[in-house]
Amino acid sequence: MRNISDIIEGYLKKVIELDGKGHIEIKRSEIAEQFQCVPSQINYVINTRFTADRGYLVESKRGGGGYIRIVRVRAHTKAELIETILVSLELGASQTMTEDIVFRLIDEDVVTKREAKMILAALDRTTLKLPLPHRDEVRSRIMQAMLLTLKYEQLK
Repeated sequence: MRNISDIIEGYLKKVIELDGKGHIEIKRSEIAEQFQCVPSQINYVINTRFTADRGYLVESKRGGGGYIRIVRVRAHTKAELIETILVSLELGASQTMTEDIVFRLIDEDVVTKREAKMILAALDRTTLKLPLPHRDEVRSRIMQAMLLTLKYEQLK
């Protein structure tokens, strides 16, 4: 059974896709009312499921007429997407960041779900039994190597 966060995330993604503009503007209180949850639940979903690593840009305007704009950012090519991700990995990669990147790679049809599972298994904290920050550095270097391989496969 899916939890409320999954349902809200699915709804917002569906609205973004159906809208055709690649973005939506929402009022947190209206979405919370629609799903009969507290507004902080909407904040949680937006802050954890609509991140830059997952390919989203979130803007907000506070106040009485305030809104939250969620923009889907898509690269022009798969190679461009991979290059953008490589730059983001230069300072290391936490497990959460890696998971977000892999979800984006699935969403953008760069990797299959099977490949994603293998990437996540290889980069999991239980596999990389190293102390921080070395673990994040090694995770980043392994992810970069995998992405470079994918990038060159895309260019063939």
